[in-house]
Amino acid sequence: MARPADRVAERRVPLSKERVLRTAMAIADQGGIDSLSMRRLAQELGVEAMSLYHYVSSKDDILNGIVEIVVAEIELPSGGKDWRAAVRSSAISFHDALARHRWAANLIMSGIGVGTARVRYMEALLGRLREAGFSANMTHHAYHALDSHIMGSTLWAAGYSALAKADPGAVQRFVQKLPVADYPYFAEHVDQHLTKSARDGVSEFEFGLDLILDGLEKVRSASSPRSSTRRTDRPIRRSRRPTRRPS
Repeated sequence: MARPADRVAERRVPLSKERVLRTAMAIADQGGIDSLSMRRLAQELGVEAMSLYHYVSSKDDILNGIVEIVVAEIELPSGGKDWRAAVRSSAISFHDALARHRWAANLIMSGIGVGTARVRYMEALLGRLREAGFSANMTHHAYHALDSHIMGSTLWAAGYSALAKADPGAVQRFVQKLPVADYPYFAEHVDQHLTKSARDGVSEFEFGLDLILDGLEKVRSASSPRSSTRRTDRPIRRSRRPTRRPS
């Protein structure tokens, strides 16, 4: 964070809402969202805490603002024929943004930060799915499957990272006490995490994402007009009734 000499220089830079939010974001990135307070923010900016209220109305206003900045970093799905590549790239961008700002996922899940950037992202993704040929109902399910995977993977990774940071040797000590002969597959799985031997160049997030996209493509293809035509344009076999002979 800023040193005392830097803060003196920063006082010469006029305050703005953008500068207040960017500084708040830096504090949260470094120490987590719990480290962010109006007093701490004012100290970093080299001003009195009351000065901040000229630019933000409350701490909630700050939280909404910094979540908006994070969501604005997400790459929106591009146009073109390859809907799968566009949605995949956007999902990875979303995941990467949350990985850079690990505090953001919990705030988004709590409903904070549903502003212009969030609505713009949702509209772009929903529209891309509809334009790819998904029905309104399937688009609803596809959106939530993607959103759940992005958020869930991020929260899982954040928790695992926090444990490893707080006590780097905790997992190894646990495994050493474990009767491996009784739990061979669990031990194998833990070893894959520790040695990162199961990745094969693909992250856990991307592996799960590809499974979701593959499944969605199968649903889309099965419900496309061409597939329906292939099922229904076969010649209809008419049953032949036996000819009645005149009596």
